[in-house]
Amino acid sequence: MLVLSGPDLDHILEMRQAIRCVEQAYAEHSAGRTVMPLRLPVQTERGTTLLMPAYVRASTATSVKVVSVYEDNPRHGLPTVLGVLLLLDADTGRPLALMDAARLTAIRTGASGGVAAKYLARRDSSVVALFGAGVQARTQLLALSVLFDLEEVRVYDVRRAQSERLVEEMTRRIGGNIRWVIAPDPEETVRGADIVVCATTSREPVFSGDWLTPGMHVTGVGSFTPTMREIDEITLRRASRVVVDSYDACWAEAGDLIRPVEEGLLDREVVYGEIGEIVLGRKLGRRQDDEITVFKAVGLAVLDTAVAAFAYRLAREQGLGVEVAL
Repeated sequence: MLVLSGPDLDHILEMRQAIRCVEQAYAEHSAGRTVMPLRLPVQTERGTTLLMPAYVRASTATSVKVVSVYEDNPRHGLPTVLGVLLLLDADTGRPLALMDAARLTAIRTGASGGVAAKYLARRDSSVVALFGAGVQARTQLLALSVLFDLEEVRVYDVRRAQSERLVEEMTRRIGGNIRWVIAPDPEETVRGADIVVCATTSREPVFSGDWLTPGMHVTGVGSFTPTMREIDEITLRRASRVVVDSYDACWAEAGDLIRPVEEGLLDREVVYGEIGEIVLGRKLGRRQDDEITVFKAVGLAVLDTAVAAFAYRLAREQGLGVEVAL
């Protein structure tokens, strides 16, 4: 069995490749060519551990990801997200690889935001408003930087030091002539942006939908339980398109959708479709430049399986990783 570390995955996976891989996985999922039980959460006093199995026929692979989200970890010098993924041969069940799930999750989640922006954001989008300054925020920016000609990135995090570290790091990684702004408050972060990205662990909306203007696209990837919420009902009500990664997963886990529906502020018809349906051409993405669009993702195990299978093939070709005999 091959063991792949986080640095191994960074070396193997280029974001543009990951975007293509995730795009295909979304299409496979919406076409019914995957198996993905709802993830099983295990709640402790300090955090959540998620068990996420999936099978993707096109990848001829099955995987089980065990990932933990502990919000206080940075205080102890640890990442918020930790975990491992076990990749299996779908034909025999043979374990193929064990890899760093935190890094894999960050890469595929960044790629998922990129796929959504490709179909839902205006092609001339150049100003990004970013809520959150953690690992997920970084990969969201990486994905957008390979798809759009970015001119300005505004970062807002409740911990200003986090924003400063993100700007310092991403200035080096992305390069170009981007103007970086550490925003003083949520409203100044959003006003006049083209793409708004939420990558936080907030329990309440991080901005008001009243601040949006025609043509904006909003991506929410941080909240993943019914009690978490980054996007308010005003944003959802104003949107011409509210697109999700999975109907079943979002209606089971996305507090951004579940809570306003339970409170009678919206009905379930607010969701237009899955991003995979748009990739397949079964439904339309952005139609006009003045539309407001929203993408809500809770994270799908089929993306982990597809990206992990791709990374495994590349690692074998390049001779990377450590071979372990079980």
